[in-house]
Amino acid sequence: MKRSAAEIREDLKAHVDFLVESGAGFVVRRPDGQDRAGAQSVPPPGQPVLAERPPQTAGEKEALTDIDRRVRSCTLCDLHKLRTQAVPGEGDWEAELMFIGEGPGRDEDLQGRPFVGRAGQLLRKIIAAMTFREDEVYITNMVKCRPPENRVPHDDEIEVCSRYLIRQIELIRPKVIVTLGKTPTDHFVPGREGMTARRGHFGSYIGIPVMPTFHPSYLVRNEGNRELKRMVWEDMQKVMALLGRK
Repeated sequence: MKRSAAEIREDLKAHVDFLVESGAGFVVRRPDGQDRAGAQSVPPPGQPVLAERPPQTAGEKEALTDIDRRVRSCTLCDLHKLRTQAVPGEGDWEAELMFIGEGPGRDEDLQGRPFVGRAGQLLRKIIAAMTFREDEVYITNMVKCRPPENRVPHDDEIEVCSRYLIRQIELIRPKVIVTLGKTPTDHFVPGREGMTARRGHFGSYIGIPVMPTFHPSYLVRNEGNRELKRMVWEDMQKVMALLGRK
């Protein structure tokens, strides 16, 4: 059942209040007590237009199952030699919102799931604050196996592994993609500027709006920097406005 605008606003306020009271530190509360969640209530001029999505077919779902299977047994690059488990991604195969990170870390490698460490816990809180359930979005990475010592994936590794990701995007057909950090941003909306200049501005990939923002691990490493958290929240507010989630 489609929720009313009032119900969506109440859900958002509940999530914001929960994050503030839990000490998660993601949502910034103004000195006057007004939540930042109220910002960006009106979509800015020039905001991208969402494309219509045809219903997903049974054959496309089977293809996504096949991608998961092939990723878990993939040996196309040297990253497979050190992995415990490959991490295809998880979530709704008909998700309107897709998050793309860099690559699995230690916890993800052990569990075979994306974003389950400290950065993943923060991402899932962000998703909740956006009024999405975890099973309503799709979460994945540029590369599906953990790079040694969590280093940045090499270009050849991205080139080989991105064929899985590109096919996932084609089959899931998300309405919006959020790129988490420089590696996926460079791939989908390349530019010369750093992340601080590029985040918060929609790009486009095969007609899909792409919102670059900081990787949650960057927020974890800079835990006391409330300005970074505020910027990410503003980026997600723009995504929510485009999807009509507030």
